[in-house]
Amino acid sequence: MRSTTVRVDRKTHEELKKLARDLGTTVGEAVAIATRRLRQQRIGRDLSAPLSEGEASWLDADLG
Repeated sequence: MRSTTVRVDRKTHEELKKLARDLGTTVGEAVAIATRRLRQQRIGRDLSAPLSEGEASWLDADLG
């Protein structure tokens, strides 16, 4: 796998190392897990938001 460098402050790096150690994985994999979870949370938040008037009208449209 190709990699790149991500610059973070020392405190964040220490937290990432601790998290990776607790998860039994690498720092890179811990970042990947955290990124996926944040993305999932955002999708969940977006899906749980009330529908706009236009969206509700579209869903209520008579198809016949």
